Amino acid sequence: MENTQSFENHAKFFPLFHFVAGPLLFINLIWAIVRLVRVFSGPNLQELILAIGVVALAFAARLMALTVQDRVIRLEMRVRMAQLLPPDLLPRIPEFTVSQLVALRFAGDVELPELSRKVLQEKLSDRAAIKKLIRDWQPDFVRA
Repeated sequence: MENTQSFENHAKFFPLFHFVAGPLLFINLIWAIVRLVRVFSGPNLQELILAIGVVALAFAARLMALTVQDRVIRLEMRVRMAQLLPPDLLPRIPEFTVSQLVALRFAGDVELPELSRKVLQEKLSDRAAIKKLIRDWQPDFVRA
């Protein structure tokens, strides 16, 4: 694990999913398509349907994990903001979208109030754009 993290290297890869299961499932899907095209039969059609289902299942599971992670980040950031934002911004915490909160989680405590105000005032919603504004990057190594 790296000791430093920045916008450039913060993307998380889960090797078992991204480099093993995902490629194997896609190879299996392509193989099932090839077999069906070469020899159209009930069993080959069944294999293709199963291959599509397994790929869909794998990506649905990944999406569910990321959705739960975003919900946890939303809660964590609302608690953190309640402690760090100035009084005039406290009532505006519910205005933040999940995407904004997910991006702001990398901001250090000192810059979070100023950056939060900017995000609300300028209605910034693009995660990457918000992350690029962070000067004091706080790493997050515990992610799905």
